[in-house]
Amino acid sequence: MVVIEKLTKSKAPSAVLLIRLSVGAVFLSEGIQKFLFPADIGAGRFAKIGLPSPEILGPFVGAVEIFCGLMVLFGLLTRLAVIPLIVVMLVALLSTKIPILLDKGFWSMAHESRTDYAMLLGSIFLLVVGSGPWSVDARLADRHPTS
Repeated sequence: MVVIEKLTKSKAPSAVLLIRLSVGAVFLSEGIQKFLFPADIGAGRFAKIGLPSPEILGPFVGAVEIFCGLMVLFGLLTRLAVIPLIVVMLVALLSTKIPILLDKGFWSMAHESRTDYAMLLGSIFLLVVGSGPWSVDARLADRHPTS
């Protein structure tokens, strides 16, 4: 149970709920859209930017975003849930924003990557501080108090 305690324990203030709602809702929405609009946002976009096996990777990333986005929204194993989301954001920044930087310069890249940076930093924040008192994690931590 030590692992559960480390994953669920959080001394973050109640306001962390706002970050969880923002991060979770955006990832949930983006994941759903990868299935609703695969040519523009899912596999088609992945093929356009040159990612391997886009027909597999698109739905896989969409499913990860939906599943982990829901976990973040509920505050369920939040620290674990944000790890794949951080990887998704790093790949997104490297694969789509570096070419913009090289082609159009810093300010175009900064404009195009604002949501990516916000989601990356929000996810890292949740990894560091946990899900806060208004979460499933807090309920799990209450059931397994530290000795």
